[in-house]
Amino acid sequence: MPLRAVIWLIFLGLATTVANADTGANSGLAVPRFVSLAAGEVNLRTGPGFRYPVAWVFVRESLPVEVIGEFGDWRQVRDHDGAEGWVHRVMLSGRRSVLVTGGVRVLRREPRPESSTIARVEPGVQGWLNACRSEWCEIDLDGHRGWMPRDYLWGVYAARGGNT
Repeated sequence: MPLRAVIWLIFLGLATTVANADTGANSGLAVPRFVSLAAGEVNLRTGPGFRYPVAWVFVRESLPVEVIGEFGDWRQVRDHDGAEGWVHRVMLSGRRSVLVTGGVRVLRREPRPESSTIARVEPGVQGWLNACRSEWCEIDLDGHRGWMPRDYLWGVYAARGGNT
């Protein structure tokens, strides 16, 4: 191979490396997936970059959001109300949280409908997701640890082979 061709290939390789360094690479994680907000104030932008305007500001740390797209270091997310936009990846955490939905729900000691009640929980209460088994998820609501049906939570998918 002529020296000029080798130099050209090296240049193209460096240009590609620099371009990827500027935009970052996608995470390689499954999309869609649930994550939580890593800060108490997170800008939701209209596009994947700082040059795009802020459409909304989340002010609830650890709020669960669904990642529905990726572009470099930016994640397209959706919240429980359906609002969509772009967030920089450093503003997200892999630690999973959930929101209680619907009416007043019962947090149970065991993953069974007849299990004893630990607490009655209002809709919109946020907690940490510990694990899910079949149709039930173990959650921690401000120190009250127990089980609730998946259908009562936003931040987990319907049971399908152990996925949460």
